[in-house]
Amino acid sequence: MKITSVKAFILHVPVTGSQIADSTHSISHWGVVGAQIDTDNGLTGYGFTGTHAHLPGDQLIARCIETCHAPLLIGEDASDITRLWQKLARNPALQWIGRAGITTLSHAAIDVALWDLKAKAAQQPLWKLLGGQAREKVRAYNTDIGWLSISDDKLVEGAQRAVAQGFTGIKIKVGSTVERDLRRLAAVRKAVGPDVTVAIDGNGKWDLATCKRFCNAAQAHDVFWFEEPLWHDDVTGHAQLAATTAIPVALGEQLYTTDAFAEFFAQQAIDWVQPDVTRMAGLTDVLRVCDTAHSFRLPVAPHAGDMSQVHVHLSYAHPACEVLEYIPWIKDCFTEPAEVVDGYFARPALPGAGTTPTAAAWAQYRQPVA
Repeated sequence: MKITSVKAFILHVPVTGSQIADSTHSISHWGVVGAQIDTDNGLTGYGFTGTHAHLPGDQLIARCIETCHAPLLIGEDASDITRLWQKLARNPALQWIGRAGITTLSHAAIDVALWDLKAKAAQQPLWKLLGGQAREKVRAYNTDIGWLSISDDKLVEGAQRAVAQGFTGIKIKVGSTVERDLRRLAAVRKAVGPDVTVAIDGNGKWDLATCKRFCNAAQAHDVFWFEEPLWHDDVTGHAQLAATTAIPVALGEQLYTTDAFAEFFAQQAIDWVQPDVTRMAGLTDVLRVCDTAHSFRLPVAPHAGDMSQVHVHLSYAHPACEVLEYIPWIKDCFTEPAEVVDGYFARPALPGAGTTPTAAAWAQYRQPVA
């Protein structure tokens, strides 16, 4: 299964409504920057990373796929994933210009496309190729009802609607003011009752003092976890917060390497582990993080389930994965959408990683690669 071509693609997909915001960003579209890998046996694999659909970020990633990584792959055996991961991740020229960021996002798209190819060649869904089913169901939690841009009354309505649809977990954004966010958290907890898990997500906005003040009051509302409370690289601050609050600390979507996760593990700064195959160098690297988390008896909640597709497969296959995020913006762009039924992600059935774009998405959302 020799690689004959590697091409980049870009999709810009609208978010729910016209605009959403968390504590640090406001966007109208999600960018899907992907790699299409063709082989000499007629199979094609697809993988992608994610952006905020802003120039020049998506174009820079696409250029990295085509000009930096593609030349290293032509003529290689697509099934030799471990060796190809090492070839791309440890290439001396690429290490010189970046061991995280654009080069890693590009690598993520390629690595997932290779796994998609391998599963298609085996005529198996990816979760089965990874060793089979580790659990009967993957519980979904709904984040799309909880943006900071949503008014208080609409937030409560959305939380109640999600519960009525079968979700047993929701997540709301924080990071505006302590007073406003506590008011919104209390209203949501009252609306959904005690049996629904309610997580919060700060997207790295606050400092340690603010987080401590917030957590002291928020503990009364039985918070499932506090995600990204502090700046993403502040290991010591997260460790100090974890030691002073009963609210579990969750993070990982902004960590690019196993080395970054290792520091959080070493300082006991993390309770819920949230790697993302579209931010790290693909599934190959995320599996290492999941294995390490499992060895520490730490639960894994892969970041943004249906915004990466492959996380549904990962969550069914890996014993450390316990819950998965639901944000439905791009799911219908793929031939096997990441669907939630009665609060659980449907188990994928088609061969591959679930990352093959539909013809309709190709026609409606595709952007030119400069």
